[in-house]
Parts: sequence; structure tokens; C-alpha cells
Amino acid sequence: MNNLLINKYNVSGPRYTSYPTVPYWDNETFSLKLWKASLKQSFKESNAKEGIGLYIHLPFCESLCTFCGCNKRITKQHSVEAPYIDAVLKEWDLYLELFDEKPVIKELHLGGGTPTFFSPEHLKRLINGILKRSVLADNYEFSFEGHPNNTTREHLQALFDVGFRRVSYGVQDYNETVQKAIHRIQPFENVERATNLAREIGYTSVGHDIIFGLPFQNLDHVKSTILKTKALLPDRLAFYSYAHVPWIKGNGQRGFNDNDLPTPELKRKQYELGKQLLAEVGYHEIGMDHFALKTDSLFQSMENGNLHRNFMGYTASKTQAMIGLGVSSISDSWYGFSQNVKGIESYYNLLKDDIIPVYRGHILNEEDLIIRQHILNLMCRFKTSWEDTNLYFKELPDALIMLKEMEIDGLVNIHAKHLEVTEKGQPFVRNICMAFDVLLQRKQPDAQLFSMTV
Repeated sequence: MNNLLINKYNVSGPRYTSYPTVPYWDNETFSLKLWKASLKQSFKESNAKEGIGLYIHLPFCESLCTFCGCNKRITKQHSVEAPYIDAVLKEWDLYLELFDEKPVIKELHLGGGTPTFFSPEHLKRLINGILKRSVLADNYEFSFEGHPNNTTREHLQALFDVGFRRVSYGVQDYNETVQKAIHRIQPFENVERATNLAREIGYTSVGHDIIFGLPFQNLDHVKSTILKTKALLPDRLAFYSYAHVPWIKGNGQRGFNDNDLPTPELKRKQYELGKQLLAEVGYHEIGMDHFALKTDSLFQSMENGNLHRNFMGYTASKTQAMIGLGVSSISDSWYGFSQNVKGIESYYNLLKDDIIPVYRGHILNEEDLIIRQHILNLMCRFKTSWEDTNLYFKELPDALIMLKEMEIDGLVNIHAKHLEVTEKGQPFVRNICMAFDVLLQRKQPDAQLFSMTV
């Protein structure tokens, strides 16, 4: 890839798992009452038709990985498991009180933290507690994030028994120097064991997460990691850029110096090499930073035009309503977003008082909904259109003017009523979305809020 383009477009920018992005939420006009109303409206419109999504955040980890920007609590005390599950089920009960009918669960994802910090018995109790007052959609999909070092046969079997068929393992990189820098020591043999166990039990989709741009990581490291990944042939892969955001308090990204990180030029070479190696064995790029075999539901959803993106990243299907349970979880009613408190003690205290533990959010206005659709179109299909006058917004001409230079650089093709991202432009899709992000354009941040786009 042209280094001039990398230097030109390597700026701080959102990953667009939502629009508006979190720093631009209007928290002043947001309220728990408005959030509940938006969710009840969305549930009424969509539950019977498509079901809802659930994300459950399990924040505990036994050790700190220094590349991680997630909300977590480091502890080796497993006595924290039962109280936390009790609290999540209490939160679920508070949401159920809002609805006139049983929720139809289409998607459920366990994230963290380290979900496999919890015992198989506690995980099974959590899921059975969720399902006890719900019904399952015909084509439901349950998935969880597994740590290769501590995901046991018992974990996999217990979750399989309650409906899980997809697991993703955090690999990051197999090089020992890189692993020491990010404090994530896990040999290939552990990943191989966890991958094979899942397949033996009957999981139909096994994913691996691989990161480029990590400290001390070079091209040979990326090549070696991809070649080892080829040997296991996971059904899907997240192959994405390390987001260096050490200014976010408490995320642990102070375990190495900035000059230990690859340059933007090297990061892009790492990505291009990985992409080439993955293509050679049949992986297809899905949206931004994701790859899948043709047999995986993520590829099929892209082919069918059903690919969706939300706070969990790319998903194979859309649910209009997605409820986040647990500390720091984000919920999405399509008409609004809400985020739970980040502290475990605050979370427990609010639930004890029968209060849904939301502390901030945003209710989308008409303009937000229009921009959100354009950004979803670009992120999921690399094209968008304003042929439908309902998708026109007053600052669209300004956005197209901003994109003119990208068109000259061969990144987009702009037409009278639509545009598409070229293959050359796909690595820069975040930059293209930024032209549509009217809130970002109206008020550029004074300080760096986002990771770099390259």
C-alpha cells in the first residue's frame, strides 16, 4: 500500500461500533426513563419479528493483559462468581418487568474480562436463569469468548448443553517476546487444544482473534502467527489493529513504551501480509478487519446482505434491540443507547435498590438515525445511497466535498445518488465514515479520543 496514503489518512478516528460514537452522546438530555421508553418501543416493534440480542459482560480476569482496553477486575478470588451472577440475573429481571411478553432471544454473547474465569456450573446457572423466562428464536446463535489457557472441556460442554455453538479465542500473537510485552503467555499448543476440544464437542464455528501493531511485533511474527493459524483453520478470524489508548484510565496500556510499537507503515505491511496469507487458504474479508471461510455464517450473511455491526463488532444478523447486562455493558434499542456503571460496587448498590444500573446514554434524533444508517451501510457493505429521500441530510453535500480528495486518491467512487468504497479504499473505511459523521465534523475534539485509523 502507498505510504503516502498511510501518512495522509492515519488520523485518530472511531471504529464505528455505534453512531453517535460514545464521546458524542448527549448525556445531559438522557435519562433512565427515556431509555426505558425507547427500549419498550423497540421491543414492541421487533421482538416477535426478529427477537432480541443479549450481551453479558463478565469482568473478572486472573491477570492483566497490557494490550486490553476492556473493563475488567483483576482477582484470583473465585468467590466473586456467585454474587456477580446473582446481580446479572437481578438486572435481567428488572428488564423483564418492562415487557408485556416473553423476550425471544436470537443472539446471546458472553464477553469480558474472561468469561471462562467463571466455573462451568456458574456459567450454566447464568444461562439457565436467562432462558427460564424467555423463548428461543428458531435461528438463535449463542457465542462466548474463551481464554485458550483456561477453557476446559467442562466449560465447552456445559455451554454447549445450554445452546452455545460458537466460541472465539483470543490468540493475539504467538511470539514469546510479544506475549511477554502484552502479558499474555499462551503457547500454540493451548490454542490447538481449545480449538480441537470445541470441534470434538460439536461447536460449528470456532474463531480466533489476532492483533497486529503490538509492541515488538514485526512482519515475521505476523507471518508465523498466520501460518500457525492456517494449521487450525478457524471458521472465522478477527485480524485487527491494536488500539493504543493509554489515556483511558485503568486499561493497563502502560506496560510498554510508545516507541516499542510498530510504525504506521509497518502496521499496514503487517495487515497486507496477513490478508494475503489468509486469502491463500480461502478466507474472505468481511467488512473491516474480519475474515471468514465460505462455510461460516458471517460470510453467508455478507453474501445475503444481512451483515450487521454493533457494540459486539460484526454479527451475522441484526436485532433491533440489544440489551447489555453486567458492569459497563452497552445496550442499543436502535432509538437509543445506554451504558451501565463501570464499578462493580456501584452496580451492586443500584440493583439492590431495584434500579437498572445505567449511568449514561443517548437518545437518537432523526438526523442521528439517518447518519447511523449511512455508516452501517459503509461499514457492512462498503456502499451507501441517498436515492431514498429519507436518507438525505442537510450536510450531505459537505460530506461529499470532503470525500472528493478520497475519490481522487482512488478510495471511493461518488455518483449522483450513491457512492461505493473501492477495494483500495476498504482499509480506510473508518476515514470515509468520518466524512458522514456530522457530530465529529461540527466539533472536532480538543484531545485525542480515538485510536489511529491505520
